[in-house]
Amino acid sequence: MSNATAPGSGLDTTRRLGVEQTGIEIIDEHDRTARPRDLFWPWFAANVSVFGLSYAAFILYFGISFWQGVLVTVLGVVISFALCGVVAIAGKRGSAPTMILSRAAFGVRGQRVPGVISWLVSIGWETFLAILAVLATATIFTRLGWGGGTGTKVVAAVVVAALIVAASVAGYHVIMKMQSVLTWVTGIVTVLYMALTVDDINWAAVQDIPAGSTQAVIGAFVMVMTGFGIGWINIAADWSRYQKRTASGSSIVAWNTFGGAVAPVILVVFGLALAGSSPELLAGVELDPIGTLATLLPTWALVPFLLAAILSLVSGAVLGIYSSGLTLLSLGVKLKRPQAAGVDGVLLTLGTIYVVFFAESFIAPFQSFLITLGVPLAAWAGIVIADLVLRKRDYDDEALFDANGRYGAFDWIALGTFVGASAVGWGLVINFFSDDASWNNWQGYLLGPLGLGGKEGAWAFANLGVLAALVLGFVVTVIARRSTVARQEVA
Repeated sequence: MSNATAPGSGLDTTRRLGVEQTGIEIIDEHDRTARPRDLFWPWFAANVSVFGLSYAAFILYFGISFWQGVLVTVLGVVISFALCGVVAIAGKRGSAPTMILSRAAFGVRGQRVPGVISWLVSIGWETFLAILAVLATATIFTRLGWGGGTGTKVVAAVVVAALIVAASVAGYHVIMKMQSVLTWVTGIVTVLYMALTVDDINWAAVQDIPAGSTQAVIGAFVMVMTGFGIGWINIAADWSRYQKRTASGSSIVAWNTFGGAVAPVILVVFGLALAGSSPELLAGVELDPIGTLATLLPTWALVPFLLAAILSLVSGAVLGIYSSGLTLLSLGVKLKRPQAAGVDGVLLTLGTIYVVFFAESFIAPFQSFLITLGVPLAAWAGIVIADLVLRKRDYDDEALFDANGRYGAFDWIALGTFVGASAVGWGLVINFFSDDASWNNWQGYLLGPLGLGGKEGAWAFANLGVLAALVLGFVVTVIARRSTVARQEVA
């Protein structure tokens, strides 16, 4: 019998019970059987969503041309998922969830500060994907004449939430198998959608879209990075913690990047051509992204499109809720992993119900939320990546759970860098949606003092704060924590 199926191993328990019991503890050596290429399936399945097509409209809202949109899409998607791949190396080195591994940088207790941000980001993303699935169901049912009112939305919300929670409670091994199947289903239907709508592209109209300013291009680039790879970066090691310790770090980065980036690049570029061809489509995406895309399809294609759309959104939400449960445990909540996933599932359901049935608008507040939390998430990413670069050895497993160990309870340099980089970042972004998300109007306070034209100037729309937080987090950590990491490695 191989080590991977040895009696009493975590994997053997999963196969017998059907639910992964492993929480935030270190994965046993005999359970680390994954290969770098296995990372392709969860990342591809979670990002082949047709929502990527509608993301193109958000890019064009910056007032840039089609070719500028292509440039920011390719660079933003690939670079951001490559950063995820770098963080995924930590999973191989430590075989623990991302937020446990970053205790090496922030301290065992200090990690709770960025951990709360990570948990909020994951909860927000998974709820957003569930909301899209419910709205898409209602829109397509209306077009089919099957109803699309309150009853349809209630049933859709229950079914979508149940699928997401069931898969995330089951755990890693079930999710990996599910994602390998969903990859084919959603991929095939997505290709079918592109084949059926390619004639709707008006290349003359697309080519006539005027070019935008440098600031607008940078703003769109940062939004793409935040909406794709950086939006997942806080959970990247969760999916590589079952990798063998001998796995190639470069292969992990490559498969993580390829799996996450290949579908979004194709989908967003195709979406740029579609949205640039139709002002109606461009405008409709803001209210109901996937439902608007469905208006281009013949009636017979609506059902498979709906199924693929729901499954792709569920696929992404499953990754989020699984990891948000792990993050909740890393904050010190005394629950088992399936219970933590269940708690987050309840929050997801309540958030979906509120937005679908009571909120007047959600796209604008969500994008405002994304940029706001994207700043500290970028700061955290810069610090963790720098910490990973500085380390030459695997993590000390026991010290990750011991406040008196080599990593200590609090790393004040890392925490200070996190707070400082976030403060600078928030000062360099503005709330694009001041009417729908007025609670974020406090941002952008450095744009005037730094001579960037204030909140009404051209640089206000460049989202410089996300890049500033990422770079500051990385550079300050490399300089200020080099000796600290060296002492930890010798201890």
